[in-house]
Amino acid sequence: MKKLVIDQKTLKENIEKIKNYAPKLDNNEEYTIIGIVKGNGYGLDLIKYSKFLINSGIKMLAVATVEEALELRRNDIKVDILMLSTINSKEELQELVEKDILITIGSTKSAQLANEIAEEGHNIRAHIKIDTGFGRYGFIYDDYRTIVETIEHLNKNIQIEGIYSHFSISYYKNNKCTKEQFNRFINLIEVLETNNIKIKMKHICNSPAFLNYPNMHLNAARIGSAFLGRVNAEVDIGLKKLGEFQVNIAEIKTVPKGFNISYANAYKTKRKTQIAIIPFGYGEGFNIGPRQDMFRKIDKIRNLYRSIKSLFKKEKLTVRINGKNYDIIGTLGMYHAIIDITDSDINMNDIVEININPLYLDRKIRREYI
Repeated sequence: MKKLVIDQKTLKENIEKIKNYAPKLDNNEEYTIIGIVKGNGYGLDLIKYSKFLINSGIKMLAVATVEEALELRRNDIKVDILMLSTINSKEELQELVEKDILITIGSTKSAQLANEIAEEGHNIRAHIKIDTGFGRYGFIYDDYRTIVETIEHLNKNIQIEGIYSHFSISYYKNNKCTKEQFNRFINLIEVLETNNIKIKMKHICNSPAFLNYPNMHLNAARIGSAFLGRVNAEVDIGLKKLGEFQVNIAEIKTVPKGFNISYANAYKTKRKTQIAIIPFGYGEGFNIGPRQDMFRKIDKIRNLYRSIKSLFKKEKLTVRINGKNYDIIGTLGMYHAIIDITDSDINMNDIVEININPLYLDRKIRREYI
């Protein structure tokens, strides 16, 4: 038995805390929280998670791939869905339009394709993406003429419902780059409005920015990791972590003193030891996280410092059984981990509970909402 357990009560509480943190807008306008469900719903199951968000009052979702958007529609998800990536394939773009997915227009090429599809009689709903300093999708923020002319020359069947950008480093409060990106975005909006281009929905905050920079909330925000309580931000509003993996012990046995455990003889028993084998490892997402792939000298120095510091700090991976923590001994395998259970009352098939980020958990493992 392997499953990821999602506590519905905790998830619901996180959603409500985020709603309560959102600003109250003028003119009885409702603040829009866009639920980001990319990456298999941040690991909580794309369809189950999306339906839970909708049932909790989230009226708009966003995805990163065409496949995710279409899967939502196939499963009778009827709320607005925003495709966050610029699509430069006419075939894929047309498929999204036919399923009433809000597309992103972030280049003259994507605008040209949207115009071609609109000229064929399709109604298109879209958001404009602005690159304020992330270096990914979107018009460069100060290319005012291109942005204005592109919007002005869009087919009458294309309705621009929103405009957005994405922060590159909003994990920290009072960050100079974040403030600069926000100001660039606001300046562009002012230019557009000077040219009589008014766009109703404006969003730039992701989860960490939503928490750290309430002055940048605008009238919508994109929330992903915060719903799971796994957001990297300095402001704490009491969110709780979601994601408990459960698996049964596969085997229990006793090994002698001086016996090697796991690859590279990483651990040697100091006494006659009872061990339990847990059928779970890094191949299914345990102890996996984002790569350290930053290339700035300061980032390399920080990573080196953390690596050296870890040499002198005893770090352990633990699991919980019957309310007690047990250390994993030896090296973590692809599909197995070993723990020392000497002098415990643990039995075969006892449930092992493991705290894990659902985003990295193998999609084939069952998700169970309780």
